[in-house]
Amino acid sequence: MKVMLLFMGTAEEAEGDPAELAAAYERIGAWWGEHAAAGTILDGHELRGPSTARRVRITPDGPVVTDGPFAEASEVVGGYAIAEVASMDEAATLAASWPWGGEVEIRPLRDRPGM
Repeated sequence: MKVMLLFMGTAEEAEGDPAELAAAYERIGAWWGEHAAAGTILDGHELRGPSTARRVRITPDGPVVTDGPFAEASEVVGGYAIAEVASMDEAATLAASWPWGGEVEIRPLRDRPGM
Protein backbone atom coordinates (compact mmCIF):
# COMPACT_ATOMS: atom_id res chain seq x y z
CA MET A 1 0.00 0.00 0.00
CA LYS A 2 1.09 3.56 -0.62
CA VAL A 3 0.98 6.18 2.09
CA MET A 4 1.88 9.83 2.41
CA LEU A 5 3.96 10.83 5.40
CA LEU A 6 3.31 14.46 6.35
CA PHE A 7 6.18 15.88 8.39
CA MET A 8 4.66 18.38 10.82
CA GLY A 9 6.33 21.12 12.79
CA THR A 10 6.36 24.83 13.41
CA ALA A 11 7.80 27.51 11.16
CA GLU A 12 10.19 28.50 13.96
CA GLU A 13 11.78 25.04 14.06
CA ALA A 14 13.32 25.57 10.62
CA GLU A 15 14.95 28.83 11.77
CA GLY A 16 17.09 27.47 14.60
CA ASP A 17 20.82 27.29 15.19
CA PRO A 18 22.61 26.79 11.83
CA ALA A 19 24.91 24.07 13.21
CA GLU A 20 21.96 22.14 14.68
CA LEU A 21 20.01 22.50 11.43
CA ALA A 22 22.99 21.25 9.39
CA ALA A 23 23.27 18.19 11.63
CA ALA A 24 19.51 17.55 11.38
CA TYR A 25 19.58 17.80 7.58
CA GLU A 26 22.51 15.39 7.50
CA ARG A 27 20.48 12.85 9.54
CA ILE A 28 17.46 13.40 7.28
CA GLY A 29 19.60 12.87 4.17
CA ALA A 30 20.92 9.58 5.55
CA TRP A 31 17.39 8.45 6.55
CA TRP A 32 15.98 9.40 3.16
CA GLY A 33 18.82 7.71 1.28
CA GLU A 34 18.49 4.50 3.28
CA HIS A 35 14.74 4.20 2.72
CA ALA A 36 14.87 5.29 -0.93
CA ALA A 37 17.58 2.70 -1.64
CA ALA A 38 15.37 0.05 0.00
CA GLY A 39 12.47 1.06 -2.27
CA THR A 40 10.29 2.26 0.60
CA ILE A 41 10.44 6.01 -0.06
CA LEU A 42 9.23 6.65 -3.60
CA ASP A 43 9.09 10.44 -3.70
CA GLY A 44 8.78 13.52 -1.55
CA HIS A 45 9.93 17.05 -0.97
CA GLU A 46 10.59 19.65 1.67
CA LEU A 47 8.09 22.50 1.46
CA ARG A 48 8.88 26.19 1.63
CA GLY A 49 7.63 28.10 4.66
CA PRO A 50 4.07 29.27 5.25
CA SER A 51 4.87 32.84 4.15
CA THR A 52 5.21 31.50 0.58
CA ALA A 53 1.84 29.72 0.64
CA ARG A 54 -1.35 30.70 -1.14
CA ARG A 55 -4.85 29.37 -0.52
CA VAL A 56 -7.61 29.34 -3.09
CA ARG A 57 -11.08 28.94 -1.59
CA ILE A 58 -13.74 28.02 -4.14
CA THR A 59 -17.00 29.81 -3.32
CA PRO A 60 -20.32 30.23 -5.17
CA ASP A 61 -19.19 33.79 -5.99
CA GLY A 62 -15.87 32.62 -7.43
CA PRO A 63 -12.41 31.85 -6.09
CA VAL A 64 -11.00 33.76 -3.12
CA VAL A 65 -7.20 33.87 -3.03
CA THR A 66 -5.33 34.46 0.24
CA ASP A 67 -1.56 34.74 0.61
CA GLY A 68 0.19 33.18 3.62
CA PRO A 69 1.16 32.98 6.31
CA PHE A 70 -2.14 31.98 7.82
CA ALA A 71 -2.55 33.16 11.41
CA GLU A 72 -4.73 30.22 12.43
CA ALA A 73 -1.99 27.68 11.64
CA SER A 74 -0.03 26.73 14.76
CA GLU A 75 1.72 23.85 13.04
CA VAL A 76 2.72 23.50 9.43
CA VAL A 77 3.51 20.72 7.00
CA GLY A 78 7.26 20.99 6.47
CA GLY A 79 7.45 18.26 3.85
CA TYR A 80 6.10 14.95 2.71
CA ALA A 81 7.14 11.54 1.45
CA ILE A 82 5.29 8.94 -0.57
CA ALA A 83 6.13 5.49 0.76
CA GLU A 84 5.31 1.91 -0.24
CA VAL A 85 4.62 -0.20 2.85
CA ALA A 86 2.92 -3.49 3.64
CA SER A 87 0.67 -2.08 6.38
CA MET A 88 -0.15 0.94 8.50
CA ASP A 89 1.95 -0.66 11.25
CA GLU A 90 4.96 -0.63 8.93
CA ALA A 91 4.18 3.00 8.05
CA ALA A 92 4.07 3.87 11.75
CA THR A 93 7.45 2.22 12.29
CA LEU A 94 8.88 4.19 9.38
CA ALA A 95 7.38 7.43 10.72
CA ALA A 96 8.74 6.74 14.21
CA SER A 97 12.26 6.64 12.75
CA TRP A 98 11.97 10.16 11.24
CA PRO A 99 15.14 11.90 12.49
CA TRP A 100 13.75 15.44 12.77
CA GLY A 101 11.39 14.43 15.55
CA GLY A 102 8.11 16.23 15.96
CA GLU A 103 5.00 14.68 14.51
CA VAL A 104 4.43 12.64 11.37
CA GLU A 105 0.91 12.16 10.05
CA ILE A 106 0.33 9.04 7.94
CA ARG A 107 -2.37 9.07 5.27
CA PRO A 108 -3.09 6.07 3.04
CA LEU A 109 -3.38 6.97 -0.64
CA ARG A 110 -6.55 6.06 -2.46
CA ASP A 111 -6.24 4.37 -5.84
CA ARG A 112 -8.93 5.42 -8.25
CA PRO A 113 -8.88 4.08 -11.79
CA GLY A 114 -8.58 6.86 -14.34
CA MET A 115 -7.24 9.44 -11.91
